[in-house]
Amino acid sequence: MNQDYEPEATRRDASDTESSRASRGWWDRNADEYQSEHGAFLGDDRFVWGPEGLDEADAGLLGPVEGLKGQRVLEVGAGAAQCSRWLAAQGARPVALDLSHRQLQHALRIAEGTDGDATALVEADAGALPFRDGSFDLACSAYGALPFVADPVRVLREVRRVLRPGGRFVFSVTHPIRWAFPDEPGPEGLSVAASYFDRTPYVEQDETGRAVYVEHHRTLGDRVRDVVAGGFRLVDLVEPEWPEGNTQEWGGWSPLRGHLIPGTAIFVCVAEG
Repeated sequence: MNQDYEPEATRRDASDTESSRASRGWWDRNADEYQSEHGAFLGDDRFVWGPEGLDEADAGLLGPVEGLKGQRVLEVGAGAAQCSRWLAAQGARPVALDLSHRQLQHALRIAEGTDGDATALVEADAGALPFRDGSFDLACSAYGALPFVADPVRVLREVRRVLRPGGRFVFSVTHPIRWAFPDEPGPEGLSVAASYFDRTPYVEQDETGRAVYVEHHRTLGDRVRDVVAGGFRLVDLVEPEWPEGNTQEWGGWSPLRGHLIPGTAIFVCVAEG
């Protein structure tokens, strides 16, 4: 790809293979910038569910903090494994999985500066998890994998497969309503600009038409049906409110928008027996 070429943003279909390839390349290219820009907010060993800053230490969506000790936890789309590092500090036994080699290199970099035990890191696609059935007690994903795959049910079924019956999977994604609004943090991001029901993926492509970034839209109802089709029971849907103390802008997330419309949806699911 021409390094001087600005990718073209469009809406078009993108297969699971094309989406996976684009995600791996995008995160490998942009991991350094992402960690530099957001690393202070994410921390080295903090578990936040999204730009609002909802902290697992306060929310307890995976269960009581004291109950995490000894639990085998899979983090899907772990990035630099900040969430897994927090889980390890609570006595859990996490495995941090990500598609991006460069993101996992950042996980190694951060781990070198900490005193805790090293978190297990695995480079793999969320749609083909390299683990045995029933290997984990819990699973989590904070904006990891699911927004970027064409077939979310495939990922959900894989997570269900590696969870024990009754195990909990909690994942966060961009709130589906945000797809109807421009991805802008200011007033221009407050007016509906597109159909909420248009599921056409957002694609950035190079001069040859090859996708370099893909994000997939699912409505709220789609997400619920995906959860059920994946073998889970939905037990809670959390829409974090924007807290007064959070003044940061993160892409289209901002205090202005966050006080008016939800930016994140968190699905709390239990693996059916």
